[in-house]
Amino acid sequence: MRFLRTVGLPFCLLTCCALSAVHAQVAPATRIVRLAADDWPPFVSPKLPADGMSATMVSAVFERIGYAVKYEYFPWKRTMQFGLGDPRYAGFMAVWRTPEREKLCHFSVPIGNTLAVLAYLKEDGSPGASLHELGKLRVGTVAGYANGEQFDAMVARGELSTEEGLNDATNLKKLLIRRYRVIVIERHVLQHLLMGPEFGKAERERIAFVDTVFKERPVHVCFKRDAAGALQQKRFNEAAREVDLARL
Repeated sequence: MRFLRTVGLPFCLLTCCALSAVHAQVAPATRIVRLAADDWPPFVSPKLPADGMSATMVSAVFERIGYAVKYEYFPWKRTMQFGLGDPRYAGFMAVWRTPEREKLCHFSVPIGNTLAVLAYLKEDGSPGASLHELGKLRVGTVAGYANGEQFDAMVARGELSTEEGLNDATNLKKLLIRRYRVIVIERHVLQHLLMGPEFGKAERERIAFVDTVFKERPVHVCFKRDAAGALQQKRFNEAAREVDLARL
């Protein structure tokens, strides 16, 4: 188990600022590409410099090919609907790859790395070190999120008791009032939320998490799975090699 550590937030903000400086050196973009997004700090959020770490990377890549990116924010399910079905949008982000989504998306190179954790209240004790130990504990998830093949398969078979919330912040509040026994949440998102204005020191000190249940997964831009999306994916991925996202 892990208790909350606060080093992640300042590091994320410094990274955003550094990345902003990198893409500020590129010639001004003249065309606009729109991406739908869920407010998911520190990866992508209208409240962060340059819309967050992943958004800053995406903007830097698009500037290489003459585009400025406009991020428009919705709850996750609407983000997917607009990103895939609305002609105003080239796609959506930040998204995990799944077999089902391979049929819907042309995926970009990774634009961030994530690790989901099981967050719980210290006073209630650890829920266990594996998914099978969760039994019938009520687990909070976000509507529309893919939480890994094993977790999603266990939910489909009725082996886990889950309840969907609108977003991670809502689920965290429900955890604190014991509506949920445990929630699934990305570790950096958890740190960022708890260091934000909606939660105080008392709430932070009540939270712990298990970080050995899920595997690390990259996130991507999902471009529409059509000819235009395939071309955008190709141009984006080629330009990304010039930006060197891994180093950043």
